[in-house]
Amino acid sequence: MAPARPRVGVSGALSLSIDQARRIAVQAQLLSGPRPASLVEVTRHLGGLQMDPTSAVDRSERIVLWSRLGSYDRREIERELFRHGSLFEYWAYIVPMDDFAIHRETMRRFPRWEGVTGDYMRGWMKANARFRRHVLHRLRADGPLRTRDIEDRASVPWRNGGWNAGKNVSRMLEMLWDGGKVATVGRDGVQRVWDLAERRYPLHQSRMSASAVALALARRQLGWRGIARRGDLGRAFDGPVAGREAAVRRLEREGAARTATVDGLPGTWLVDAGLLDAPFQPRTVLLSPFDKLVSHRDRAEMLFGFRFRLEIYVPVAKREYGYFVLPILHGDRLVGRIDPLYDRRTRVLRLNAVHAEPEAPAAAGADIAAAIRELAGWLGAEGVDTAGDVPRIWRPALRSIL
Repeated sequence: MAPARPRVGVSGALSLSIDQARRIAVQAQLLSGPRPASLVEVTRHLGGLQMDPTSAVDRSERIVLWSRLGSYDRREIERELFRHGSLFEYWAYIVPMDDFAIHRETMRRFPRWEGVTGDYMRGWMKANARFRRHVLHRLRADGPLRTRDIEDRASVPWRNGGWNAGKNVSRMLEMLWDGGKVATVGRDGVQRVWDLAERRYPLHQSRMSASAVALALARRQLGWRGIARRGDLGRAFDGPVAGREAAVRRLEREGAARTATVDGLPGTWLVDAGLLDAPFQPRTVLLSPFDKLVSHRDRAEMLFGFRFRLEIYVPVAKREYGYFVLPILHGDRLVGRIDPLYDRRTRVLRLNAVHAEPEAPAAAGADIAAAIRELAGWLGAEGVDTAGDVPRIWRPALRSIL
């Protein structure tokens, strides 16, 4: 589909239709055709894959890759992480090793936060300096090790509440991980295996300047967003970085970013100039609830008119759509959502519910059926079943996979 040329307003800013803005956002997320070639390519472009262990269907990072690649060998993720070293885990994300120098600056700042949270972390680490040395000594002498292989010698237990209360070894390892002193180097089932960062990361690399970090982040984030607010760019895991305003201005001077307005939306946006003339090849795909196209909830609602909230932690009686709901992208529209559950014992993909958005096209049914069939095949399911209602407009098409 050839792109429609954006109009240029009196101020020099581009004027985009809402359809043009949506297509740019979808293309930037590698969710249109042609499909990318490898999971490393996807991870590098997206800047990272958010990890989540919820396994109603499969882990989120695996679904994000499937949405872009189609069927692939899920074991390839661990090969790239722990054998080839092209990827690494940081801040609950899988990120490209090519970006290590960027993330190393976040490691240097840890813990960056002011106020109660930062004060508690710094105080706890100071009070447990001997315990910290013990953990690092064990890893140096005997690593790699699992969390349970390390003795808890905390002088002051972690008492900040939440799921990690009292788990002193795991808290110490995670804080050393955030600070770049240790790294994950493998998995033993669902357990992480730890070692010293110097054995895992390219610590010999030269340090990036603050301006170079800001420019790299702004460029990458505009690339995977496609269309963004100015304040969305130049942000590391721990928040905005120094020099990000200058980095955004540089992207504009270079012509990499163009200022735009979008019909019906307030304010101005920045657009990746490289996507303005790119042909749009629509696809129909199912998305992880943590997919970057929908995980920024306000942006998804503004651009796509799609209200999406995670209901994993919502009591069953209060859920509107389901436990692990996958939005349905059809071309440049989010047209519905499914609530699936993969029964690994019976090898059946169960659709607890299928929901259509208002004005969703009936013609999307065949493509949605194909996407569900592709998901089932990738999971290894031998059948698809439905336990809930299917929208009338898609019932004939979905009947073919049930």
